[in-house]
Amino acid sequence: MFVEHPLLKPDTIEIRDYQVSIAQSCLKRSTLVVLPTGMGKTIIALEVIAGVLKREGGRILFLAPTKPLVEQHCTTLRELLLKDDIAIFTGEVKPEDREALWAENKIITSTPQVIRNDLEAGRITLDDVSLIVFDETHRAVGDYAYVNIGEVHKEKNGLVMGITASPGSSAKKILEVCENVGITSVEIRTEYDPDVVNYVHEISVDWLRVDVPEELRSVIDLLNNAKNDQVKKLRGWGYLKKGRPMVTTRELLAVGKRVQSELRGGVKRYQTYQAATAQAMAMKINHAIELAETQGAESLRSYFERMKKETKSKDASKASKQVLKLVNVDKAMRACRAIKLEEPKMGKILDIVKNQFKQKRDSRVIVFTHFRDTSEMVTKRLRELDGIRPVRFVGQATRGADKGLSQKEQVETIEKFKKGTHNVLVATSVAEEGLDIPSTDMVIFYESVPSEIRTIQRRGRTGRKMPGKVVVLGSKATRDEAYFYSAKRKEAAMHKNLEKLRKELKQMIFVGEPGKKAFETIAESEKGYESLREIFGGEESPSKVVSKKKGQTTMKDFDK
Repeated sequence: MFVEHPLLKPDTIEIRDYQVSIAQSCLKRSTLVVLPTGMGKTIIALEVIAGVLKREGGRILFLAPTKPLVEQHCTTLRELLLKDDIAIFTGEVKPEDREALWAENKIITSTPQVIRNDLEAGRITLDDVSLIVFDETHRAVGDYAYVNIGEVHKEKNGLVMGITASPGSSAKKILEVCENVGITSVEIRTEYDPDVVNYVHEISVDWLRVDVPEELRSVIDLLNNAKNDQVKKLRGWGYLKKGRPMVTTRELLAVGKRVQSELRGGVKRYQTYQAATAQAMAMKINHAIELAETQGAESLRSYFERMKKETKSKDASKASKQVLKLVNVDKAMRACRAIKLEEPKMGKILDIVKNQFKQKRDSRVIVFTHFRDTSEMVTKRLRELDGIRPVRFVGQATRGADKGLSQKEQVETIEKFKKGTHNVLVATSVAEEGLDIPSTDMVIFYESVPSEIRTIQRRGRTGRKMPGKVVVLGSKATRDEAYFYSAKRKEAAMHKNLEKLRKELKQMIFVGEPGKKAFETIAESEKGYESLREIFGGEESPSKVVSKKKGQTTMKDFDK
């Protein structure tokens, strides 16, 4: 069933219970909407925009952190709204042009920095702005431009809608964000809530454990010995606790912070400088171990080659030079060069992708890799398969000879993926959030990630319009396994925390409850009809509000 509204294109927006309920809340009060990736935050924003324009007119400001996001939101608005006065503001549009566009258009999609600059320069005012939508609202802290815009808009008593998938883990942080932009209500939903669960497609998750070749195990053992030598030094100097057999990356990072704090504080002890070098060496060796365990011999070889090149430059760090001189590291490098076996994960990726396209020729698949080197290798190998048209998708930063993708190139790549020019996207973390990447048939994790947020974001790229598949690859008895179970534990805890968060926030701010089905709520009273009219603009009767493409099922039918 679809939403009917004089400002929305017919038969385009499906009515979903939780979206109706949240849109009602957003029209009544300034609201922060917290929804997982893929559950239609932008669609709810669109419904609220249409409701505000129908109810009171004025100007709409839709803000997003990056130019690609701004462009995507603008495209969505132009595709679904029956409005042609929609403009894009970014730093690439000249200030004088923006001033003219502001006067000519009622809906502006923009990066926040541009709006802040135009407000400060007096080119625009927020006097006639009826609604501001802040995408990725959790950024509204510190000196981020959202805070400045929020302060100005609060003075006008204007309506605000915030949307985010990751609001923060504490009530205090969420309240800070709400205060900064003038939000007085919070709507939180998870895929398990009663008004959401019917719209969530099943996602099967397969955890495939692969063996680490014995030759690579030997390399890992040598690197662990080299790392332990540095750890012993740090323990001896009191920077690490004694007695613990394993030292985590987090603990090594904490040592680094402590050492740097001492150096900034004027501590000039000989052992402090020694500790700085030992910590940096341990981190470099630790990274090599991670590559060996989760990525394979080829990635490790590339890392060693980069380190060798670095030592020949003027800016080479002392730690890099010292690491390569270590006996165990030298043995590990020679042993790694001798490994000719294909990384087991690569073989699995090729088999999984081949089988997926055998079952469904028009599939779309995303392969997530944590490291750029791996994304390059996976893309190269997938090109060898018949019918597979992979494309690499990385961030903007250029790393040595590896050139990043500009924002324009990122948008173009996604469009080609949507159209099928490319049918496999080999992506780093840049594809995990924000960008409007279409739903896929399958998502493959080349390695586990310890973050529950990143795991959810990756998984959220499938199962939107139909059941989806997720395959997580993990090397046996390595940090891959630890990361996989860590993310599972954190995700379970996060769902519990969201419930706790709802209760805590209720003491301080209005919090919406996951509701009944929209039709049950609407049919209870005339007030329900009025609420739906307010959102969707029905004027003649409730029967005009809901329709099907075929058969014209109406609200009156539901009453019966």
